Amino acid sequence: MKSFFPKAIRLCAMICLMVFTYSALLAQQRHTYTLSSLVDSAKGHLPVLLQKQALANSAKANITDARNSFLPKLNVGDEVSIASANDVTGTYLPFGGIIHATSGSIRSENNYAAQTGNIASVYAEYDLVNFGLRGAKVSNAIAYADVQQADFDKETYVIKLQVGKLYFNMLKNIYLLQVDQQNINRYQSVYTIIGALTGSGIKPGADSSQARSELSKTRVSYNQRQGQIRQMQQQLSFLTGINAADINIDTVRKDDQMAAEKVFATMPDTVNNPLLAYYVKQKALYQSAEKLVKKSYLPKIVLAGGGWARGSSIAYGDDYRSLNTGLGYQRYNYAAGVAITYDLFNVVHRKNRLAVNRYQTQAAGFELKQQVQVLHNAQQQANEAIKTAELNLKELPIQLQSATDTYNQKVAQYKAGVINLIDLTNASFLLYTAQVNYIETLNDWYTANLDKAASGGNLDLFIQNINK
Repeated sequence: MKSFFPKAIRLCAMICLMVFTYSALLAQQRHTYTLSSLVDSAKGHLPVLLQKQALANSAKANITDARNSFLPKLNVGDEVSIASANDVTGTYLPFGGIIHATSGSIRSENNYAAQTGNIASVYAEYDLVNFGLRGAKVSNAIAYADVQQADFDKETYVIKLQVGKLYFNMLKNIYLLQVDQQNINRYQSVYTIIGALTGSGIKPGADSSQARSELSKTRVSYNQRQGQIRQMQQQLSFLTGINAADINIDTVRKDDQMAAEKVFATMPDTVNNPLLAYYVKQKALYQSAEKLVKKSYLPKIVLAGGGWARGSSIAYGDDYRSLNTGLGYQRYNYAAGVAITYDLFNVVHRKNRLAVNRYQTQAAGFELKQQVQVLHNAQQQANEAIKTAELNLKELPIQLQSATDTYNQKVAQYKAGVINLIDLTNASFLLYTAQVNYIETLNDWYTANLDKAASGGNLDLFIQNINK
C-alpha cells in the first residue's frame, strides 16, 4: 500500500467526517460491535456449530468405549427350571433355544414326570492375544474423533469467514450511505441555487424541475441503501443472535490501513488451515480403518474359565424326589482353558473389506488434493485482487480530487450563467462516481485480504488485528 494512504486520508476527509459523526451518534445509543465480537457471538449462538460440537464430543466419548471394549467378559447367571428329563445318547450340532442335557438316557422309556433343577454359573473370557486389534480399534476411534473435531473447526472457520464478508459489505454500504447523503445535500444545494436564479429570471423554470427530479433520484438511492443495510443487519442477527436493531458495527478507520498493511503482508501460510485439516483427518480415518480391517481378521487366543453349581430333584438311580429338593445346589464344577479361534473364510472377508477401504482412502486422497488446489487458487486470486486494488487506490485519490475541483468550478460557472444545468449535474455525477469508486475499491482491498487470510489459514489473526 506504500505512501498513498496519507494522501488518501486527506482527500477523503469529507467522506470520513460524516461517517465518524454518524458512527459516534449511534455509538452513544447502541453498543458497538467489532468483527471479533460478532464472530464470538456467532460461535456461541448458531445451532449448526452446537450440533457439530456435540458430535465431536460424542466421538471423543467413543474413544473410551473402544478402550473398554477389550475388558474381560464376566457373565453370572442363576436359573431355576421345571421340566421333564428325557434324553438319548448321541451327538448334535448346537443351536439356539433349549439346551439339551449332555448325559445319555438312563431309562428305556419316556418319563414325563416333572422335576426341578437349579444352576448357577460364572463364566469369564479374556483375549490374551489379539495381534494388535485393540490398538487398531482405539486408533480408529481417535481418528474418527479427529474428523468430527476437524468438521466442527471447519464449520466454525466458514462461519467466521461469512461474518467477515458480511461485516465488510455492511461497512461499505454504511460509507456509501454517507456518500448518498452528500449527494442529496449537493442536489439540495443546487435546487436552492436554481430556485433563487429562477425567481430572479436568470434561469428557466425547467432547470428547477430537472433539479427536483435529480434530487428525488438521489433520495431513492439513499432509501435503497438504507434497506440493504437493514437486510445485512438482519443477516448478522441470524448469525450472531444479536437483535438486528442493536447491531452497530465498529467502522474501520482509514488510518487503520497502515497497520493493516503490515499485518496482512507478514501473514504466513499455515499447515493447519481448518479448510484443509478436515480432509487430512478424513484421509487418516480411512487409513486407520484399513489397518483395523487387517487386524480384525487375525486369529485370537482366548483365556476362558468358569464354575457352576447344579441341583436336581432327580437322585442317582432314577429316583424322582419331591420338587423342592431340586432347588438347592448339590454338585459343584469348574473349568479353565486356553483356546485359539480363527475363521478360515476370514481370508476372503479380509480381501473384500480391504478392497472397499482402499478405494475410500484413494477417494479421500483425491479430495484432499482438490482442496489444496482450491485454496491455492483462491490465494492466487486474492493476491491479484489485492494488487489491482492497490494500483487503483493510487489513482482514485487523483480522480476524487479532480472531480471535487471540477464540481466546485461548475457550481461557480452555473451561478455565473456560463454553463447549463446538464453540465452541473454531470460534474455532480462525476464526483459521486469517484467517491463510490474509492469506497468500493477500498472494500475490495479489505475483502481480498480477508480471502487471502482465509485461504492461508490466518483468518483468526486477521480478525484479531482488524479492529486493533
